[in-house]
Amino acid sequence: MGKHTDSVDANILMRLQSHGQGWVFTPADFADLGSRTAVATALKRQKAAGTIRLLGRGLYDIPIVHPVLGLLWPAIETVAKALERKEGIRLQPSGVYAANLLGLSEQVPAKVVFLSDGATRSVKVGPTQISLTRTTPRNMAAAGRLSGLLIQAFRSLGAANITPQRIAHLRESLPDVERAKLLHDIALAPEWMHAHLREVAKP
Repeated sequence: MGKHTDSVDANILMRLQSHGQGWVFTPADFADLGSRTAVATALKRQKAAGTIRLLGRGLYDIPIVHPVLGLLWPAIETVAKALERKEGIRLQPSGVYAANLLGLSEQVPAKVVFLSDGATRSVKVGPTQISLTRTTPRNMAAAGRLSGLLIQAFRSLGAANITPQRIAHLRESLPDVERAKLLHDIALAPEWMHAHLREVAKP
C-alpha cells in the first residue's frame, strides 16, 4: 500500500514538472495515475510543500513567481482549459473579455464571462470572477474558433463601434489562414456583422 502511494506521488510530481509554472489543473487530470483518494492525498502533500496552490474548490495551479511582483494569478485561458477538461464542456469567451483577447479593447474586466454548453456557475480565481453562462447551441457552434471569438467581441462592442481602425487592426494581427476561415461560419453571426466579417476575411 505504502509503495503504491509513493508511486502515485512520484508520478503526480513528474506530471506537474512536465507542465511547469502557470499550469492550472484539477484532480481529474491525474485520474489515470491512481484512485481519487490517492490523488487527493498526493495533491495535499504538494500543496503543503508549496509546489502547488489551491485556487478554488478542486482547482489548483503551479504558481508563477515573478522576480519583482511575486506570486502571479494564472491566465484566465488556462483556467478555462482546466474546467473544459474536467467537466467535458466547451467554453466561449464573450463580452469585454472576447474584445480584450483580440486587442479591440483595453478594458480588463473584473468579471470574465464565458458562454458554455454546461451548467451556469461562477468560479473565483484571485481578483477575477469567472462566470460560466449556459447558452444556446447556436452561440456555441463556433466555440474554439476565431469566428466564435469575433462574433462575441463584435456583439460586446456594438455595431456603432466596429470602426475601420478596428477592422484594420484585426486584418493586421490575425493570420491569413484563420481570417479566410471566417466565411465558413458567417451564417452563425447576426446579419449586421456579415459585412464586417467579410471585410476582416478579405485576402
